[in-house]
Amino acid sequence: MLGMIKNSLFGSIETWPWQVLSKGGKEDVSFEERTCEGGRFATVEVTDKPVDEGLREAMPKVMKYVGGTNDKGIGMGMTVPISFAVFPGDDGSLQKKLKVWFRIPNQFQSNPPVPTDDSIKIEERESITVYSLQFGGYAKEADYVAHAAQLRTALEGTASCRTDVYFCTGYDPPMKPYGRRNEVWLLKA
Repeated sequence: MLGMIKNSLFGSIETWPWQVLSKGGKEDVSFEERTCEGGRFATVEVTDKPVDEGLREAMPKVMKYVGGTNDKGIGMGMTVPISFAVFPGDDGSLQKKLKVWFRIPNQFQSNPPVPTDDSIKIEERESITVYSLQFGGYAKEADYVAHAAQLRTALEGTASCRTDVYFCTGYDPPMKPYGRRNEVWLLKA
């Protein structure tokens, strides 16, 4: 069982369950190959906006749902990381759309509260195998793009990944100034 961390803002925090399959690296890039459990997710899609702007619209919706804006009126606690799918164009720059995937905490997996905001959907997803690269700081679109490119380069010749979509993840609430953890997850093809 995962240790629960208390955080006054979100109540209990649990980590999305995954298994590390292998670790690798080249030069100054070290990555993990993981299988992340599937399950039910709260999702929000935003189109026609750059990624950073889209996130500013989508994240508060997810947070409100998690915090109690749902048919049961209950706060569920957090699962980290929060991930969002981005969709690169041919040149590697991101298209103006994203999809936030928030894994519903374990105790609500079998019967998730229904969102009262109809832009939030509850979707079921299979497990995914990803290559993950961790980095710090307040991550913006440019940081995720740069780290995704770094990871792609490190994986060249050893692994094939999907090029049409990848995940960006964050572990920390916005008001945490230091020791922030972000990751890019390339999907194993």
